[in-house]
Amino acid sequence: MRRVVITGLGCITPVGNDVKTFWQTLTDGKHGFAKITKFDASELKVHIAAEVKDFDPTKYIEKSEVRRTDLFAQYAIAAATQAVEESGIVGAVPPERLGVYIGSGIGGISTFVNNTETMLTKGAQRISPLFIPMMIANMGSALVAMKYGAMGPNLPIVTACASGTHSIGEAFRAIKHGYADAIITGGAEATVNPLAIGGFINCQALSTTNDPDNSSMPFDRRRDGFVMGEGAGILVLEEYENAKKRGAKIYCEISGYGNTDDAHHITAPHPEAAGAVNLMKLAMAESKLTADENLYINPHGTSTPLNDKAETHAIKTVFGDLAYKIPISATKSMIGHMLGAAGGAEAIAAVKTLETGIIHPTANYKEADPECDLNYVPNTAREQKIDKAISISLGFGGHNAAIVLNKI
Repeated sequence: MRRVVITGLGCITPVGNDVKTFWQTLTDGKHGFAKITKFDASELKVHIAAEVKDFDPTKYIEKSEVRRTDLFAQYAIAAATQAVEESGIVGAVPPERLGVYIGSGIGGISTFVNNTETMLTKGAQRISPLFIPMMIANMGSALVAMKYGAMGPNLPIVTACASGTHSIGEAFRAIKHGYADAIITGGAEATVNPLAIGGFINCQALSTTNDPDNSSMPFDRRRDGFVMGEGAGILVLEEYENAKKRGAKIYCEISGYGNTDDAHHITAPHPEAAGAVNLMKLAMAESKLTADENLYINPHGTSTPLNDKAETHAIKTVFGDLAYKIPISATKSMIGHMLGAAGGAEAIAAVKTLETGIIHPTANYKEADPECDLNYVPNTAREQKIDKAISISLGFGGHNAAIVLNKI
């Protein structure tokens, strides 16, 4: 079996449109929550979101193409461009050995909303001829492949909130088993619009506090839902010997992957977190990770009452008494929930933790919950020796994904 490493990172997020800014903001414990600006949310119960700020798509695509691509795809292209340029992967492997696995939970939902309004007000004959190719969730992955001539495997994964992590895990397996030499992978999402926000409000998933400083509160007793985020997190995965031979910067190794389902409920986690427990055990077994290593966990940590409780229970079930010693910090406390892009952004946070030895905090943590009683690194970053990291994503439909990263 071949070893798989990470040689490039790129992101567009609510707290920064490049990895340097993203990581600095996270370690400073600053969030990206504010009043929604993309539409008038005054009639909704939720008025805040974690929007991407100051994004200029023309840095990454031609101006003429901006109106021909949905925002989620623009985010994917932008973050992929950063990761690919850092890695230097183009030309380092044959085109047919370079793949793209960029997932999205929903895809071009803003395109869907806009064209639905056109149909209802002007008739179906006025629907854009680009409606379908802009809307479909595979187009972010397709456009990145077109930009870089990546003719290898291309697998855009749709598993709701686990899409980004599943994409990274499946890319890892494809390289490990010899189906590709490098894959551009992660997730992208752009769902700050009235249809998506309204839908998540009505299924009681979003926080309704409307206080930017007290809204996304993973593992805190006051938590009442997540804050909608958006953006993209993209990584370049590469076969180790190829990366080493060409002198590429190697951030860390991906050594394990888990993929399970709760088979329980369309939105709620399994009450005993059975799928999440099995998930971590599978990823750890492939990685040969032992519980007493210098481990860090980047959890799903949505700030919803059921998820945080179930995830805490899963970690304690897997690690026993050692669970209380493992540092755990929830990136969503600052970037909100980027849905299909969350796993990509959180994987980058885990990579940077390994690289820097700095654990970003779980922000907005004020009131302990007796059912969430682990080491959540509250409010202030911490320096600590970390050798391995687990990044976990748990999606609607019971879809669970986890990857294990380790220093080389």
